[in-house]
Amino acid sequence: MNAQSPLAASAAAPTPTPATPPTCWVLSDGKAGMENQCLGLAEAVGATPVVKRIHLKTPWRQLSPYLPLSLDGSLAPDSDPLAPPWPDLLITSGRQAVGAALAIRRRSGGHTFCVHIQNPGVPFGLLDLVVMPAHDRKVGPNVVESLGALHRVTTARLATEAARFAPQLDHLPRPRVAVLVGGSNGVYQLTPAVTAQLADRLADLARRGMGLMVTPSRRTGAENEAVLRHRLAGPDLPPNAAVVWDGTGPNPYFGYLGLADAVLCTGDSVSMVSEAASTGKPTYVIGLEGTSAKFDRFHALMVERGVTRPFTGVVEDWTPAPLDDTPRVAAEVVRRMAARH
Repeated sequence: MNAQSPLAASAAAPTPTPATPPTCWVLSDGKAGMENQCLGLAEAVGATPVVKRIHLKTPWRQLSPYLPLSLDGSLAPDSDPLAPPWPDLLITSGRQAVGAALAIRRRSGGHTFCVHIQNPGVPFGLLDLVVMPAHDRKVGPNVVESLGALHRVTTARLATEAARFAPQLDHLPRPRVAVLVGGSNGVYQLTPAVTAQLADRLADLARRGMGLMVTPSRRTGAENEAVLRHRLAGPDLPPNAAVVWDGTGPNPYFGYLGLADAVLCTGDSVSMVSEAASTGKPTYVIGLEGTSAKFDRFHALMVERGVTRPFTGVVEDWTPAPLDDTPRVAAEVVRRMAARH
């Protein structure tokens, strides 16, 4: 593998931005996966978003988005206030946010351009733009398709974080491989047996002279994390061949992506796979136990279009097809907002 894989490979065409950035709210129930997609799109548009997190009272919480929502009486007391002046751009994700988006669109007299990420569960025409993943197979005049999830990975962010963490990782050999480990969810299971197999394959990469930067997640679990740590500290491995983040101090996630020559990530998260692939570096997906028709379609599309490959224990130097969903969707938002004036 080429140890000097250029970070510039992740660069995408710049998004045209309006002369005056739009005022923007990002609205969700606070789940990180949804909120980060909204923030990534807002930043790509050139906006400085105000984050609004809401929670709904009963019965709206159970019946959203089908029960019409009142901004005055439907929000729980711990919600952020939703009041004028209304923003130029509202970006939402998650079913809990749909009713609020529709209410804001009405109250603003159509001034607020409303973008919802993922299926809103209501007729798409009630919103200005809906961003849907290709594996959901939904179309419409105001639907823009993304192959993966929107995100906050940019060339500038990776370069900044790479410089920040480089001194801590200078001892690692090259080429360097970032390993993003998720965990069990409603679809997949990360078991100790799967983790042991992964750890053995990672150890083999280390024996071949590669440096490993491993970041577990909250869902990885203590038992699986212990398997990784034990195997990657074995006496049969080259010294200082692997770093496994212990969860303390600043999160090195973007730093690892910036410093990596290739990326491995478990297949349980569309967002994580999309972030990894958006670096422009060789990206491999680690299979877990379990299956889902939607996840299977997503992974199949990523392989079919040359964006990712399954991880079978081998890491090679190859040029993936670019994944530029976030700047492409941002350009469409800018275009449609400009067309209204």
